Amino acid sequence: MPKDQSFSETRLKVENLTCGSCVARAEAALAAQPGVVSATVNLATKRADVTSEGPLDMPALEQAMSQAGYPVHAETSAQITRLSVENLTCGSCVARAETALLSIPGVEKAHVNLATHSAEIESGGPLDLHAMQSHMAAAGYPVTPVAEAGDPGDDSASEIAALWRSFLLAGVLTLPVFILEMGSHLIPPFHHWVMANIGTFPSHFTQFLLTTLVLAGPGRIFFRHGVPALLRGAPEMNSLVVLGTFAAWAFSTVVTFAPGLVPETSRFVYFEAAAVIVTLILLGRYLEVRARGQAGNAIRQLMGLRPETATRANGEAVAVAAIAPGDELRLFPGERVAVDGVVIDGESYIDEAMITGEPVPSAKAAGDTVTGGTLNTTGSLVYRATHVGADTVLAQIVRMVEDAQATRLPIQSLINKVTGVFVPIVLVIAITAAGAWFLFGPDPVKALVIGVSVLIIACPCAMGLATPVSIMAGTGRAAELGVLFRKGDALQSLGRVDLVAFDKTGTLTLGAPAVTRIAPVSGPGDALLALAAAVEQNSEHPLGQAVVAEARARNLTLPEVSGFQSVTGVGVTAQDGEAVIRIGTEAMMAEAGISEELSGDGSETLIHVARDGDYLGAIALADPVKEDAAQTIATLKAQGKRVALLSGDARGPVDEVAHRLGIDESFARLSPEDKLARVEAWQAEGLKVAFVGDGINDAPVLATADVGVALGSGTDVAMEAADVVLISGAPSGVATASEVSRRTMRNIVQNLVWAFGYNVALIPVAAGFLALFGGPFLSPILAAGAMAASSVLVVMNALRLRRMEAA
Repeated sequence: MPKDQSFSETRLKVENLTCGSCVARAEAALAAQPGVVSATVNLATKRADVTSEGPLDMPALEQAMSQAGYPVHAETSAQITRLSVENLTCGSCVARAETALLSIPGVEKAHVNLATHSAEIESGGPLDLHAMQSHMAAAGYPVTPVAEAGDPGDDSASEIAALWRSFLLAGVLTLPVFILEMGSHLIPPFHHWVMANIGTFPSHFTQFLLTTLVLAGPGRIFFRHGVPALLRGAPEMNSLVVLGTFAAWAFSTVVTFAPGLVPETSRFVYFEAAAVIVTLILLGRYLEVRARGQAGNAIRQLMGLRPETATRANGEAVAVAAIAPGDELRLFPGERVAVDGVVIDGESYIDEAMITGEPVPSAKAAGDTVTGGTLNTTGSLVYRATHVGADTVLAQIVRMVEDAQATRLPIQSLINKVTGVFVPIVLVIAITAAGAWFLFGPDPVKALVIGVSVLIIACPCAMGLATPVSIMAGTGRAAELGVLFRKGDALQSLGRVDLVAFDKTGTLTLGAPAVTRIAPVSGPGDALLALAAAVEQNSEHPLGQAVVAEARARNLTLPEVSGFQSVTGVGVTAQDGEAVIRIGTEAMMAEAGISEELSGDGSETLIHVARDGDYLGAIALADPVKEDAAQTIATLKAQGKRVALLSGDARGPVDEVAHRLGIDESFARLSPEDKLARVEAWQAEGLKVAFVGDGINDAPVLATADVGVALGSGTDVAMEAADVVLISGAPSGVATASEVSRRTMRNIVQNLVWAFGYNVALIPVAAGFLALFGGPFLSPILAAGAMAASSVLVVMNALRLRRMEAA
């Protein structure tokens, strides 16, 4: 697909969705429409998200979907367009770029992200792409549609390299200027040597020449963006740098070539200030962009899992982009799976740590699924592609991370309003302070120093980066830990919830029965288990299969039995020689006149075993809790949260799980409506509630809770309704997600305090406030260093989130 063609996302309301089959048919009907790349239908919300190659033909789509039996409503759809935005250098740019986007007819919402240099706009229908590009270019922020997921490191790598070259060149040109001027000020013998061997004019002319090269060469980037912004009446950070450096250069040039125009007591040159300012700001930008790139490593690492080529079953090489569903592919040892698929031949072990978090490779054979991006370790497989391109699990994970990193928290709107007027306010302060010192100060030339220092020290960049760079680092690290924040509010809300409510089956438990204990009347338990498994291996009942699985796990040798019969609802029988083996419920034992000697407490299911009329013992089965469930509950309690269990199961098993895990509040025999009512009741008490579940019946309560958390091992409907998805399906991800939320929000607060505090504290210093009380003036060079350090410190603080570990 051409790079200049935009992928459009359209959300539609879909009628007549009543079951999972409807979802599949509606998705197939949408996917069959011209231009549609992928379609995802959500049964819980009755909505469809459609990705297409450019704007959809809505009348044709509505007609086709009506004929298919699933009418869609275009009037409630929202079209999402993602753009790459140029010339974003500070928070003021963000506010102005958003204002420009919102002024485009049809655009309803616009979100510009300084950290990713991207924008997401929402419109009520198709937009005129060329008109939008012309409009944004005229506003000073050219945009390019993001057509497909490319390597997000490409642009940042070239930007980093360009900034490094510019900094090196500026440094080489600036060093002689700095030595000539500052050396003369700081070292009297050096000053005498310069005057005796070079002279005043040759020294100033050399500084003029080198500084002019700095401004016209490496510093051109500031003038290219800053001057047009000034002419548009929308000054930003580059404009401040341009005004400050040009003022210092222009005054020094007059002193050099027309000294008679300047009073003799004020004939000082500030070439070194202009040159050093450009050099230090370039260094700061280089460090900032490089650090910002590290914050986005998560997406690059995920996309690095995607191979470029694969091998067809016949041995022919094929580009991954050319693979279609149904294609048969061969996978060799050491290769990564190209797309999602189903194994049709061969056996191997696949490292699925990126999906499950499990370090031990999973065995794969015919009929098993494989996921694109996972690593084949030993054997060779042939598999059939089922999901390709944007429909693969890996692509969906990347998309979720991208969406999370593009999130705007509510506080960002306030920040953008402040930064939108910040630069004009700084200009007013600079002019006022310089004018006051010129008119009333002891030395008029100090007015130049004051004005340049105020212009240079102000840093809207740090304010603009404070929130998005922390979100990038936090959500990126969360993805590496198996947590995907699908919705932005969850990142802010999850760490603040008061109560976490869990579903039981499949969430805290494995969702399948397993043998928990073996209770023989006499003799070894393995003998009882082997006899029961010998009979149950012919059964398709889940309890019977669990007994067989336990026997196989213990490598038991099973005796020979014959004459298997299943007695519906009560158990199974078989012949062991002349003896009749009965395995089943208490009712089966009672009907045979056998008195069972063991009984359960309601928290587990007992399978009784008898030979002829003799009772041999019982095997207890239950849905075992997941290994990390207890630690997860303990961690959440340590974080100060209440924990509750909501289940549709019977009271006995629910209380048993709650007691084992240390959950104080448990509710049994709840329908989906009951769970929803319970969550709403907590919310009515003023509590912030997170709900964790995995099934279709959990979708309504996931959507209603303040934060819905779905397990990646659960249903698609649950994940679509959730705000947070745990890739591995392990409960421990809940505690990790909560910790990521808490630490990311704390990091954002730290950044905002620094960014605003820096400007509030140092702008008055640059304006000469300390000098009024006998203190020093702030050198423009120190102002440039402080400004460059401000943004770098914000980004470096955000990068600390990359060191977070799982809770």
